[in-house]
Amino acid sequence: MGKDQHISPERQIGVVNWIGLRTLYGKECHRFFKVWLQTIVAPTVTSLLFLAVFALAIGRSVPEIGGVSFLQFMAPGLIVMAMMQNSFANTSSSLMISKVQGNVVDVLMPPLSPVELLIGFAFGGVSRGLVVALVLSLVMLPFVHLAVHDLGFLLLHATAASLMLSLLGLLTAIWAEKFDQLAAVTNFVVTPLAFLSGTFYSIERLPEPLLTASKFNPLFYLIDGFRYGMIGHADGSLIVGAAVVLGCVAVMWLICLKILAKGYRLKS
Repeated sequence: MGKDQHISPERQIGVVNWIGLRTLYGKECHRFFKVWLQTIVAPTVTSLLFLAVFALAIGRSVPEIGGVSFLQFMAPGLIVMAMMQNSFANTSSSLMISKVQGNVVDVLMPPLSPVELLIGFAFGGVSRGLVVALVLSLVMLPFVHLAVHDLGFLLLHATAASLMLSLLGLLTAIWAEKFDQLAAVTNFVVTPLAFLSGTFYSIERLPEPLLTASKFNPLFYLIDGFRYGMIGHADGSLIVGAAVVLGCVAVMWLICLKILAKGYRLKS
């Protein structure tokens, strides 16, 4: 009956720190749900305004694209664009705010591996992107006929779009040292690529060399694949598009993992 009987056994975390991972992911989701007017309602209203403006401006002059109405063609592009912008904003703002406020140590100190950190941050952004897409789709239903042509392609490209931009947001926040640099990537990289990826038009209407250049834009394949999953129309090769999308996600995932493992601009 010695003192050893009163010593509690050492806590074993195991291969995966499920408690820490769940806490980090929950924190990332709580961030955007807490300010839902800004993170969910605002992008929904913005996308509806785009839909209304383009429908009134050029909807009558372009009655059909790919055998469907102009609104049906444009709606999937707007949904993916909203997904991408919000996924990027979620991860980039979360990590950037932590760096600026000096409390990034609260994330780095717990016993979370680089993989667990990456999953927590990235899938928090994916969740916000998918929630925005779902809400926007439901709000669009009274104005646009939305259907599911291929559920597999729809889910693949919805998840890939959110994950790819979540990873890009994470990379941007790690690299940036102030909000000006973060805004520069948003304004001069993410937004132009989203607008030039066939969101509002079919790239088949573009002259050369813009048509060929568009096919080097990975965001084009995200929108094209998602549009095929919804209305059955694609401007590019679905096989090539899926390969490009999955390849980009895999490369960005490995880069993020390597940087988090080294602690670049996080532990210094």
